Amino acid sequence: MRFVTAGESHGPGLTAILEGIPAGLALPREEIDRDLARRQLGHGRGGRMKIERDRVRVSAGLRHGRTLGSPLALHVDNLDYRNWEERMNPWPVEAEIEEVHLPRPGHADLPGLLKYGHSDVRNVLERASARETTARVAVGAVCKVLLRELGVEIRSHVVQIGTVRAPERDDLAVADFDAVDESPVRCLDADASAAMVAEIDRARKANESLGGVFEVRAFGLVPGLGSHVSWDRRLDGRIAQAIMSIQAMKGVAIGDAFDVAGRVGSQAHDEIFWSEERGYWRPTNRAGGLEGGMTNGEPLVVRGAMKPLPTLTKPLRSVDVATKEPAQALRERTDSCTVPAAAVVAEAMLAIVLAGAYLEKFGGDHVDDVKAALYHYRTRIDWRR
Repeated sequence: MRFVTAGESHGPGLTAILEGIPAGLALPREEIDRDLARRQLGHGRGGRMKIERDRVRVSAGLRHGRTLGSPLALHVDNLDYRNWEERMNPWPVEAEIEEVHLPRPGHADLPGLLKYGHSDVRNVLERASARETTARVAVGAVCKVLLRELGVEIRSHVVQIGTVRAPERDDLAVADFDAVDESPVRCLDADASAAMVAEIDRARKANESLGGVFEVRAFGLVPGLGSHVSWDRRLDGRIAQAIMSIQAMKGVAIGDAFDVAGRVGSQAHDEIFWSEERGYWRPTNRAGGLEGGMTNGEPLVVRGAMKPLPTLTKPLRSVDVATKEPAQALRERTDSCTVPAAAVVAEAMLAIVLAGAYLEKFGGDHVDDVKAALYHYRTRIDWRR
């Protein structure tokens, strides 16, 4: 399974091509639109979210609501394009368009300008923008529908914004996330949620932005996804790359990760037990559901660390790339905090990796073939969950 996205932040829209989804999968449009709307949630979002009303259009690979086995073509229009049509038109325009020469520290602006030989920073920033993740969320929503057919559910929540951290919880189940989107910051703890909102408000008044940490969990995975035999087949490596590919990510943790580095071995690993009722089971999940590059049957736990957004209402110092003179960085419409939205994007990226891992292991041109192969595998390994 593979996918590619195309489109710029203020261009006509975003496009994704998804190849490898088996035929026969019932794909409700509401499932995709729901996740697109969830990506726009979160206290601290800017004016752009008041303009966009993201909805998917499918132009290939789907007939009467079921996948055909051919590539899916997904489109989301940028409603804000009507305000940028001259500046972002794919074709030449008569008007003289002023170039942007003020790269932002912490953004792709200057490296991209140098790499691709542009003189206008906008040629970089438009594609580097996190608006691109709209297309990824659409792809991820399709993958979630497939995973649900295979007994897998993916959920996320915010565990830290700025200096505010939510209490740690090791006992989370799917039902615990039922109301997470009702929190203005998608946090499961009410007190921490209120403190996070206040932290964002203080940062906004001070012309600052905030980063944080989110957690994504996948429930219902069978053991044995991924492999230990080659470096590029290790599932933890694929997951880490997928999460790090999200704009503004600076770190990924699986399970207890960096906490484990400071423990003795007996407090770092998950002991194995077996019972007639449960089969193999573990009292702890410090490994976060991954051992040796493979799922071990426990819930998969992944965290992402997001930096504060580099577009500030009080810009940092930079250099004008045309004159090489000191200048303030570009000031453009921005958000104060997008950690809640980033968690939804991370759900999508994890779903894409896991759907690919299931199809790699179980194959099948039709979704029923995948389910049949999964059933026989579960029977062979006597997996009782």
